[in-house]
Amino acid sequence: METVVAATRNKHKIEEIGEITGKFGMHIISRDDAGVPPVEIPETGTTFEENSYIKACEIMKLCGQITVADDSGLVVDCLDGAPGVYSARFAGFEGLWPENGEGIDTDDGDNNAKLIRLIRDVPYEDRTARFVSVITMVYPDGKTIVARGTVEGHLILEERGENGFGYDPLFVPEGYDQTFGQLGQDIKNAISHRARALQILHEKLLEERPEKDCE
Repeated sequence: METVVAATRNKHKIEEIGEITGKFGMHIISRDDAGVPPVEIPETGTTFEENSYIKACEIMKLCGQITVADDSGLVVDCLDGAPGVYSARFAGFEGLWPENGEGIDTDDGDNNAKLIRLIRDVPYEDRTARFVSVITMVYPDGKTIVARGTVEGHLILEERGENGFGYDPLFVPEGYDQTFGQLGQDIKNAISHRARALQILHEKLLEERPEKDCE
C-alpha cells in the first residue's frame, strides 16, 4: 500500500483520516513513525487553508512522502470571524486578534471564558457560529487536494456536557438542542466539521483513483 504521513500526532485524527485513505490503497502513519524530527511547524497563515497547507507541505519536505494535515477552529459571526485560526490560543492575547499572529496554545477553560465574556450581551439568535476543518493532502510532485468541512450552530453562555474538547460545551449544532459536549461521540463524529471534510476528501480521492477492495 502507498504510505501517507499525517502531520498531526493526534491518534484520533490519524484514525479518522486513515479510514478514508485506506479505501484507496493508502496506509496512513504518524509523522513520528515516518522518522520526522520533533520540530514545531509555525502556523503563520491567516486562513485554515493556509495553515493546513503549511503543515502538510513542511512535513512532506522532511519525509519526502505524501502528507496530510488538518487545521480547524471556531468562527463566530458577531466577533467578525474570531477566534478563527487562533482558536487554540484565543485567551493568550487581548482583543479579537493577536497583533503578530503568534502565541502559544491556551487552556480550553480560559478560551471558553473569554468567548463567553465577549458574546454575553449578544442575543442568542445572533450568536451564530460554525466549526471549520480544512484537510490538505500534499504530494511530493506538488499536487494538492484540499477539503473543507463546516458545521453551523449557535453559542450558549455556559458550558454544558463533559464530552468533546475546546469550544464543544458552548456550541449547539443546527438541528439539535444539545451542545457537542452533551451529544454522544457517535453523533458528533457523524455531523462534525472534520467528518464533513473527510467526506469531501473521500469524494476528491474518488476522482483521482477508484476505491480498492479489501485484501
